[in-house]
Amino acid sequence: MTEIQTPRLLLRRWHEDDLVPMAEINADPEVMRWIDDGEVLDTDGTAEAIEVWEEEWDEEGFGIFAVELLASGELAGFTGLSVPHYLPGELPAVEIGWRLGQPFWGQGYASEAAHAALEFALQDRGLDRVISISRPGNEASENVMRKLGMELDHTTSHPRYGFPLHVHAIDLTEFTA
Repeated sequence: MTEIQTPRLLLRRWHEDDLVPMAEINADPEVMRWIDDGEVLDTDGTAEAIEVWEEEWDEEGFGIFAVELLASGELAGFTGLSVPHYLPGELPAVEIGWRLGQPFWGQGYASEAAHAALEFALQDRGLDRVISISRPGNEASENVMRKLGMELDHTTSHPRYGFPLHVHAIDLTEFTA
């Protein structure tokens, strides 16, 4: 089982008891504001997402980590790696992403978790390039991308919803562990 520990977080595979807290995060309209069309996910949709994330671990050797606070054991959300199949024009690619519940915003958890996941991608999984995708205006996520050393590579459009997307990238030669 793949686990990564940071000073404050445990990045790990998903447990059955993660479904309810992750569903609560996905049900928050403010959390989901920048995701796809902004629609929230219910418990069934969250269960399907976790199933897809776990399948990607089995198929690709990487995936989306559950992010747990070491101090309390609370599920803060997720970070990790996925193949962005929803953006066929970017393939082949591996995307890093994150989603945390509102109580965990503004404390550096997203940057801490994403840095660990990016290091895992580039050093442990041997990927030479990782992208991250954001909608213009999502300053919080773009700040995390800058902290990771990612730079805006280009802008594209969401194939289903038509709105613009910023594609940020970093390669192994630019990463500082």
